[in-house]
Amino acid sequence: MSAPIFRAFGVSRLRMASDGEGVTTLVCGYGCPLRCRYCLNPQSWRQGTATRDYTPEELWRVLKRDDLYFRATGGGVTFGGGEPLLYADFFPAFRAVCGHEWKINVETCLSVPRRAVELAVQAADCFYVDVKEGDPARYVAYTGRDADLAWDNLAWLLSQAGEDRIVARVPLIPGYNGESDTDATAERLRKMGITRIDHFTYRLPGDK
Repeated sequence: MSAPIFRAFGVSRLRMASDGEGVTTLVCGYGCPLRCRYCLNPQSWRQGTATRDYTPEELWRVLKRDDLYFRATGGGVTFGGGEPLLYADFFPAFRAVCGHEWKINVETCLSVPRRAVELAVQAADCFYVDVKEGDPARYVAYTGRDADLAWDNLAWLLSQAGEDRIVARVPLIPGYNGESDTDATAERLRKMGITRIDHFTYRLPGDK
């Protein structure tokens, strides 16, 4: 059986305080099930984007140059995108190669089949979940997809991983929601049992 692959459109080394604890390398996965109106990484789904397919062993060889930084700072690898859980079978195989001294973080919208979340939870240390919006109508208007799958996956992930392994990101999206809406989304998360909630504002093209 062939090794699983992770199709990436970028690898960014030596990042601090933006993609998890310590020094991290961000590996950006190609492909996304959503079409957010203000997508921050449209190259993640546009045709023609230059990509590279990595096996777990190939990616480990690329990243191991920063092994000392990862271990000294409690950092590791963050898989973003796009939607990295499109390659969920990659994560258990990569964990087997890199061992347990590196953190594995996943940035995800969770709008993926449940099986993908089941595979990822076996290997990832922390999930950064971009919940977009708690109101179903605004979620559809902004992403083009129904919200139920993502919220159902979040509830399941919480039941399996626990609150300490989940950071929920709640964005203020100009033109789509306001502070009262983000407050309502955060309250919905707290009622679920999510305690680590990150509020931020999307910066639109042209914003300074």
